[in-house]
Amino acid sequence: MKKIEAVIRPTKFEDVKAALEAIGMVSMTVSEVKGRGEQKGVRQQWRGAEYVVDFFPKTRIEMVVPDETVDEVITVIVGAAKTGQIGDGKIFVIPVERVVRVRTGEEGEAALR
Repeated sequence: MKKIEAVIRPTKFEDVKAALEAIGMVSMTVSEVKGRGEQKGVRQQWRGAEYVVDFFPKTRIEMVVPDETVDEVITVIVGAAKTGQIGDGKIFVIPVERVVRVRTGEEGEAALR
């Protein structure tokens, strides 16, 4: 099993969610986060004072999937989240050693469903 963490533009979340649901991937955890990368910062003015905004709103999607679905999930996320501009995001794939469903005690892939 692998944990997929995708950090994307908030405006693309609904597209990504719909694309994942279309392939049967409905279990996910979503967080509103801030981050920065190549886009660095932008200078803005407010009430005559100049300041730098260097962390931008992002949406982080986390999901644990069976090994055989990792490539498909990544392809779907990239296809739905890509705008071609700096700031589209990143996807991280992390090995998962064990999953336990709290309610039933099920383990492994059975706990993912």
